[in-house]
Amino acid sequence: MSDLRVTWLGHSTVLLERDGVRVLTDPLLHRHAGVLRRRGGRPAEVWRDVDAVLLSHLHHDHAELGSLRLLGDVPVLTAPANARWLRAHGIAGARGLGPDDVVEVAPGARVRLTPAVHGHRPMPHRPNAANGHLLLLDGAGAGDELAVWAVGDTELAPALAGVPELAGRAPDVALVPIAGWGPRLSGGHLGPLQAAELCAVVGAGTAVPVHWGTLHAPGGRHVPPGWMDRPGALFAHEVARRAPGTRALVLAPGESAELPRSAP
Repeated sequence: MSDLRVTWLGHSTVLLERDGVRVLTDPLLHRHAGVLRRRGGRPAEVWRDVDAVLLSHLHHDHAELGSLRLLGDVPVLTAPANARWLRAHGIAGARGLGPDDVVEVAPGARVRLTPAVHGHRPMPHRPNAANGHLLLLDGAGAGDELAVWAVGDTELAPALAGVPELAGRAPDVALVPIAGWGPRLSGGHLGPLQAAELCAVVGAGTAVPVHWGTLHAPGGRHVPPGWMDRPGALFAHEVARRAPGTRALVLAPGESAELPRSAP
């Protein structure tokens, strides 16, 4: 049984690979996302030929239709209202999951939704359902199983404490949003401190910070210099303070890491 390979492609886009299973979260694969500018250019095309896409919600920096179309007719797993909207806009593989649904996306790889609270800025033209995902990977023997939690955009909420029960274990790996595309966060998001607190609540083994250091609004002359680079180090600091049982793994966009079964 091989290790889990995690590749952060920027913002909330992560490629998860193990034993031939390839799953992509919230694909943002073009140079920019609407009016938002992307730092560092378009990600390398390592995202091709995935088994499934885990889509957390329909905000443009997570559900970019051009990026979804690049992936072809692949299952896109999300909330039912989001799936209906996506199918109406040409994403034929969109599939809505109920709170108790568990679907197999490849042999030994199952996905279910997790709660998320992200309703601070509802969109008038797209559904506003939000969720996270659990990717449950079976192993060849005892101790080989892995639970990967793609948290999705959310604020701290009591329902998140139930994720270990949904997974049948504490998440071995959590993909945790820690910032945004500006120096100040609106409601429905986690900052580095809150993200570290969440890791402590669920007992995450390894936490990979996402949703930071990638997108920014045009201009930016009136924002603090260096704001895009600070959240990763601050998250690692807060994890050490607030969730000492969690390993913070801060990646650069395009960087990969191999996470052994014994992680953290």
